[in-house]
Amino acid sequence: MAYDDFKSRIREGWQHTLHGILARARSLGAKAVLAFDLDSTLFDNRPRQARILREFGSARGLTTLEACGVAHWTSGWDMKVAMRNCGLAAEQVEALYAEARAFWAQRFFTSEYCLDDVAIDGAAAFTYAVVGTGAQLIYVTGRHEGMREGTVGAMRRCGLALPGEGATHLIMKPALRDNDDAFKRDAHARLGTLGQVIAAFDNEPTHVNDYLQRFPEATVIHLATDHSGRPVQLLEAVVSIPHFTGGT
Repeated sequence: MAYDDFKSRIREGWQHTLHGILARARSLGAKAVLAFDLDSTLFDNRPRQARILREFGSARGLTTLEACGVAHWTSGWDMKVAMRNCGLAAEQVEALYAEARAFWAQRFFTSEYCLDDVAIDGAAAFTYAVVGTGAQLIYVTGRHEGMREGTVGAMRRCGLALPGEGATHLIMKPALRDNDDAFKRDAHARLGTLGQVIAAFDNEPTHVNDYLQRFPEATVIHLATDHSGRPVQLLEAVVSIPHFTGGT
């Protein structure tokens, strides 16, 4: 499904689904498990993306890229679109893309750069609402352990519930090279040993569907923000939301 098409799945009154999740968490307390992805689910990564493209522009003397901002990232994680939106001609984008991508890869998956992330609207308040129910809040992210310090720092700066507050934990990939899909599936199995998984939140359609298939009794929430662009259809029972504002 195309990047913007998922937004058409958002239904009026989606906030009631979040209210219902919190009510169920309160009724179960510590037995309840709620799982949250980070990137494009609780965090908006576009400031990090834009910073890296600006720095690439500075390194290459490309003034059009030096002005890159959040507004230029209009098609998920597609850097080519962002480069064109900044003003580069299509042939320039093709000539520079491989180098820009390598420059990006050296920086994006680091603690230093993830500190630029900002919270999705309402995300911070919702994580604390979950903590307040007494349920287990488990962050399950494809970020690798080398990013733990920066990740916790970004959580603190953005006001999200921190690992160690209440029953809050952060599960990260052991190493950058590990496959995200395989890691997430292993992590889902681990969640099932901690209690009753009543809700899961993710932006990536593959991971969202995996949650629902493993935990069919859970409410699975898809953040209609951005995603990898893989042509994956969401399962019918998945609920799409734009953010968390109004959910507490």
